[in-house]
Amino acid sequence: MLSGTHTGTRRVAFAQAGLAPVAALIAGIFAGIEAGIAMLYGVLVALAVSTVLVWRERQSMQHPEWDQHRLLKLFIRTGLERLVLLVGLLALGLGVLRLAPLPLLLGLALAQFTWLLAAATFHDDK
Repeated sequence: MLSGTHTGTRRVAFAQAGLAPVAALIAGIFAGIEAGIAMLYGVLVALAVSTVLVWRERQSMQHPEWDQHRLLKLFIRTGLERLVLLVGLLALGLGVLRLAPLPLLLGLALAQFTWLLAAATFHDDK
């Protein structure tokens, strides 16, 4: 069984956490502090969504007795939780906090591209 420290989802979450200050700093330097804050928020939204996935993955790993039916229900529930969290945090950032939409969405997209990067560089050493 995989350990939580060696899974691809956890690796992506760490990459997104490392990306957050770098993206905010670069956006802040080139486009201003407001863009930097919006970019940071977008990356943090992606990190929050990824953290839900890591949490549910760890939960499923701690219960090897769960059958496929229960794991499928957990998979569907996790997808819905991630969608609701994404929409809620985007509504908060764009509506309530009135962050700049383009840097926010660029930060979100940039953080999501770390999934592709992690998938391309992840090697299972088994």
